[in-house]
Amino acid sequence: MAVNIIDGKQLAEKIKADVRKQVDELAADGVKLKLAAVMVGEPPASMVYARSQAKHCENMGISYELVQLPADSNQIQIAQRIEQLNTDPDITGIMLHLPLPEGIDTPAVQYCINPFKDVEGVNPVNIGMVFYGEPIIAPCTALAAVETIRSTGMELRGTEAVVVGQSPVVGLPISVFLIQNFATVTACHIATVDLQAHTRKADLLIVAVGKAGLITADHVKPGAVIIDVGINRIKTTDADGNTVSKTVGDVDFDAVSKVASAITPVPGGVGPVTVAILLRNTVEAARKQLTATKKGK
Repeated sequence: MAVNIIDGKQLAEKIKADVRKQVDELAADGVKLKLAAVMVGEPPASMVYARSQAKHCENMGISYELVQLPADSNQIQIAQRIEQLNTDPDITGIMLHLPLPEGIDTPAVQYCINPFKDVEGVNPVNIGMVFYGEPIIAPCTALAAVETIRSTGMELRGTEAVVVGQSPVVGLPISVFLIQNFATVTACHIATVDLQAHTRKADLLIVAVGKAGLITADHVKPGAVIIDVGINRIKTTDADGNTVSKTVGDVDFDAVSKVASAITPVPGGVGPVTVAILLRNTVEAARKQLTATKKGK
């Protein structure tokens, strides 16, 4: 059986085409979108991501502002800057680059973001509303994983699904989304005793841990659909014997692709879809703010 390698880039382009259409519609009504990305210091990886974000936003017709704070900024200073963005009518979306400096309470800072401008869906208010099925803005990566599953045409109702990793902004929301679609979900985590006993039963296996090679062919039920959310940088040796860095997921792709019916590659799977969902959430945030403003009149 030939495996279906799920093309996240292709799915992302479909989502972005819809985003561009919505941005143009809002612009025709006089609504301009502007995303502010808050960064503390200049972490190299975050700077690369910020440049990529700026380019994606420009292509969508969304204004982008990188709000950089000194590396020695304390929690109060970061919170105060976010509050300024919350009250700035020109800013329709806010995101926060992680990690923050040591000693900063990340959830507390995320809580400072106005839920209606929280394009990543990381404010605890938005995380909590996921459980009620009515989030203001849902977490990007969790939404991206669900969109990727849907792109396969898989029927979620009644499906045996296993989600490995239960972080508050990825694995846990994915589990909830699947339950809301009437999948039968097993949530695995760091305290799971026999991981393989659970994953071998899964028709749908989602892995979001951040541990390269965690899932091998022995963990997978033949014919299962595999969604690899993990992103890891590892050292490997190229054909010339040189040590190089490589981006991989949590799944042993080469081995598991021989067993699964469909699988996401890393890179090129859930990652591009997450970027597209961030842009879609930016549009959604602007629409929700408009609705809230109209209701307040």
